[in-house]
Amino acid sequence: MSLLKRIESARPGAGPAPTSSGVPAVPPSGSTGGPPQATQAQRLMTQAPVRESFRDVKFRIQSRVIQDLDPKLDLSNQVEVRRQIEEIFGKVIDEEGLALTRAERVRMLEQITDEIIGLGPLEPLLRDESISEVMVNGPRQVYIERSGKLELTNVVFQNDDHVMRIIDRIIAPIGRRVDESSPMVDARLTDGSRVNAIIPPLSLVGPVITIRKFSASPFTVDDLIRFGTSTADMFDFMRACVEARLNIFVSGGTGSGKTTTLNVLSSFIPNDERIVTIEDAAELQLRQEHVVTLESRPPNIEGKGAVPIRELVRNSLRMRPDRIIVGECRSGEALDMLQAMNTGHDGSMSTGHANSPRDMLSRLETMVLMAGVDLPVRAIREQIASAVDLIVQQSRLKDGTRKIVNITEVQGMEGDVIVMQDVFVFEQTGIVEGKIQGRLKATGIRPKFVEKFEVMGIHLPPGLFGFSY
Repeated sequence: MSLLKRIESARPGAGPAPTSSGVPAVPPSGSTGGPPQATQAQRLMTQAPVRESFRDVKFRIQSRVIQDLDPKLDLSNQVEVRRQIEEIFGKVIDEEGLALTRAERVRMLEQITDEIIGLGPLEPLLRDESISEVMVNGPRQVYIERSGKLELTNVVFQNDDHVMRIIDRIIAPIGRRVDESSPMVDARLTDGSRVNAIIPPLSLVGPVITIRKFSASPFTVDDLIRFGTSTADMFDFMRACVEARLNIFVSGGTGSGKTTTLNVLSSFIPNDERIVTIEDAAELQLRQEHVVTLESRPPNIEGKGAVPIRELVRNSLRMRPDRIIVGECRSGEALDMLQAMNTGHDGSMSTGHANSPRDMLSRLETMVLMAGVDLPVRAIREQIASAVDLIVQQSRLKDGTRKIVNITEVQGMEGDVIVMQDVFVFEQTGIVEGKIQGRLKATGIRPKFVEKFEVMGIHLPPGLFGFSY
């Protein structure tokens, strides 16, 4: 008999005895057994303790396995750790006299192994390649994002302390900390997945973990075309923009796919150029040979030693970069980025949160003001207009798909206004089986920077912009 069945049969008041057919006898309505509704409620109530009992047994076995593990064991040697865990687990199961089915035994061993050398209940979710985001809202509620849609899972933690142990295991290898004095932290997993954690007293639901997963191998142009993010012609156009050393901002809302698109655009940079990437948590996956990756540093426990993005951008100018890529502009670093773009470091790229290309320019103005310099608005706009050549706007649509919806040229200034012109816009044509249909189509406007393409010998198909030229 399996462990689950043995626990159920041993539990007092487990419900009506089964008939010869194996189906529990249900008292008729009006009998002393109560109406059918009551019997159904009883059955539902009897199921919960079974799951609790399995977890209790697992935690007891887990404690014994951890107690018997060699304290000098190198946890980085996962093959040896797994071998010892499996050996001790088998011995403890035999000593406890537990009758487990093969499936139960494998599941329990896997869960205990994940607790000791992995990220506990999160490991199966992180191994599932169809999941793009994992959201832990306290110990009892874990959501995932799959195909752009949120789903509630049946994954649970033991308590708040259990979630905190997992957070500590994530941030310890990169030298970061989280406690009541510093209750928020950004980090990354070894595969490059981005992690944010926030704990009480700021979070009222317990420790919260948000993991933005990244593919083990970065998405390629072909992947994004297959996903419907954009078309092959549009990526040919954006490749030409990167090769012609245009300065590009990728803008969009949270979870719209900005970093993925920036990663793909970065892959168009020629292999013989020196690239410096600057991020809060390193997640760009460039495949070029000559890449220098810089990562900001938060303050230590005394509130000192912080190295913000802005300082790294300024330092990168002394590193002889051909291209500077900032993972995301959020604050005063925008001023340093614009100045770099305006002082010979063309071909640079970054991302920003905005709902439209025009909003992205407004956000840049605000971020420059956050640098603490007293510049007139017109001077800031002139800096933006001369520095930024192209804005690629990305959105996550109602059906969960991520699409490039605008490719917009920044043309210059007219009076006090920055002039912009859409080169391509997404036109929705309908909805089929819940999926938004449409295409990124040319507006018929020939961008001014096409002359740069011709000078550099870059040739695009005639009619790409809606006409022959």
